[in-house]
Amino acid sequence: MNLVLVRLLFVLVVALTCYLIAPFGRSQKVDAGIGALLGAIIVLFEWKLRTVSLKRLIGAAIGSILGICGAYLFALVIRSSVPPGGTQSFLQILVMLLMAYVGLIVGANKGDLLNLAALGGIFGGEKQGKKSYKILDTSVIIDGRIADIAETGFLDGIIVTPQFVLRELQLVADSADSLKRNRGRRGLDVLQRLQKMATLQIQIVEDDFPAIREVDLKLIELAKLYEGKIITNDFNLNKVAQLQGVEVLNINELANSLKPIVLPGEIMKVFILKEGKEYNQGVAYLDDGTMVVVDNARKMIGKTIDVSVTSVLQTTAGKMIFGKWDERAFTRTTVPGPSTTSAVTGAPVTGPVVPNTLVETKPQP
Repeated sequence: MNLVLVRLLFVLVVALTCYLIAPFGRSQKVDAGIGALLGAIIVLFEWKLRTVSLKRLIGAAIGSILGICGAYLFALVIRSSVPPGGTQSFLQILVMLLMAYVGLIVGANKGDLLNLAALGGIFGGEKQGKKSYKILDTSVIIDGRIADIAETGFLDGIIVTPQFVLRELQLVADSADSLKRNRGRRGLDVLQRLQKMATLQIQIVEDDFPAIREVDLKLIELAKLYEGKIITNDFNLNKVAQLQGVEVLNINELANSLKPIVLPGEIMKVFILKEGKEYNQGVAYLDDGTMVVVDNARKMIGKTIDVSVTSVLQTTAGKMIFGKWDERAFTRTTVPGPSTTSAVTGAPVTGPVVPNTLVETKPQP
């Protein structure tokens, strides 16, 4: 808000100066209007410069200086080859504008190749004291796991939340669909939870890119501007950002990397929840959501059994574990044995099957 007031004050000062001095030879009101227009153009130019990185600005300045130097050499050639007059002046001005413009554009495009740390001085100091920015995507805010990760202390630097992400989150929270509305409200609760953490520095930025409509592309441009990383669990945003050279922290990839490692032949205890797609298969889930497909376990739905791991498959959606249940081992240890009669109470007595084992009974009196 302070910047807006400063810009308006600047435009008013330029307009007032043109009103008092009348530099264009018009009436005072016309000169004031022209001054206000010039002030607005200067403010617009300054606003555009804020979205340009320091490397591009330095490259553009160097390119412009080199272009003006080249234009001066061309002007000497024009002065000696073209007779004095309007044509000579026009060619000199045209060459100067052309060379300055070409130097500006080429220098800005090549500015990203500059290594500011190698220049030393204030640039080297800025490089060493550079802050780490992490930009939150809408999907990762709604997901909610980012708050749990932050509480563990694995997040550092400045957590950036753009205004256009907040607007998208508010639209989701105001949706007519109850499911989307609940997800949006959960995302707002997650942001409040992050702001209350003393170990985090949450920064809401006003930077926007009106020429870009898609929020994902705006996030990529903002990450380039701040030289930060995007935190997301969106697969498509992850790939597009990597193609444009922007680093991404994917919550889903982090979750997959933290899943326990199992090897073929290991024994694990699982709860069979439902039947599988193939014949006689049972499906179980680990605590982290990993699916376990068990052969010969369809009849054991609703029970906990020991499974021998046969293979592990890594897919784009996550990890799947395949195992096999040994029905013979289960039968030897759990099926009740033959019943006998208790000599004391007269009630039947059952016990586990022990091959070739006799049950001793006392004769009744």
